[in-house]
Amino acid sequence: MSNVHVRTASDARELRGREIASKVSIKRKGNPWVVPSQSGGDDSSVDLDAPSPRCTCPDHTIRRATCTHIWATEFTIQRQTTTTVAPDGAVTETVTVTKTIRATSTKTIRATSTQHGKAYNAAQTSERPRFLSLLHDRCRSIQQPPQINGRPRLPLSDMACACVSKVSSLFSARRFAGDLAEAQRDGLISRVPHCNSVGNSLADPALTPILQRLITLSALPLKAVETDVAVDSSGFGTSRFIRWYNKKYGREIDNREWIKVHLIRGVRTNIVTSAEMSGWAAHDTTFFKPLVEMTAAHVQITEVSGGNSYP
Repeated sequence: MSNVHVRTASDARELRGREIASKVSIKRKGNPWVVPSQSGGDDSSVDLDAPSPRCTCPDHTIRRATCTHIWATEFTIQRQTTTTVAPDGAVTETVTVTKTIRATSTKTIRATSTQHGKAYNAAQTSERPRFLSLLHDRCRSIQQPPQINGRPRLPLSDMACACVSKVSSLFSARRFAGDLAEAQRDGLISRVPHCNSVGNSLADPALTPILQRLITLSALPLKAVETDVAVDSSGFGTSRFIRWYNKKYGREIDNREWIKVHLIRGVRTNIVTSAEMSGWAAHDTTFFKPLVEMTAAHVQITEVSGGNSYP
């Protein structure tokens, strides 16, 4: 890993600023620009007319350096989109982007993207059956451990296929039972497990390395084009509600209990190459090296991008 280049926190802030500028509306109110909060907190006020750009966020206040909000304001986008439809159904969008540099100068960039409507519709309408077929193909390689005594266990290949498909469907375990019956008729699983068995498998730590291996197998076809990767984390809410004390706002609020996922993805295709789950309070730094090592075992990495949580 000695040849791997890791982006600095400054690089990550610029990338995050570009992302914010492309997703939210950043408006000028009087002299300052207002950048909406991405976490539900207070909006940030950015002043680009000062001798040096200033922002009211804690990151800039402490570091006195360019934060994501300043980058986002500098890349504030004024979009003018022209759409044309070709005889073959291809839809071409030309987006005129005006990049605001500091306070006085601008740079205009034109980007063109083409979407083939018929191909897009075909891909969307056939996504579910193709997904199930590919999932079945991946799960076939899962080896069943030997059993000496007790009731016959459900095949691990079936349970992995059922668990991944259940999560993808966004159905409850009971509502998903009909999909399992169809999967058996189509030859994707050998037996229809009880809905409780699917929930028990999702909570079984023994299934974790199997699911991680499925992630790796799914990413292998794209390893030839993915050499630059990014590391990040996100939160998933659960169905359980808890009361917790939010230090940022200084009051008790009702919220869902949540867990974190730490992952590495390719920057070109966004394919996930490795992932790890943790409790909500786990620090991102401890997952950096294991995730990179898991990815580097199968992908030739040249650059890793990460935020300031990964020093």
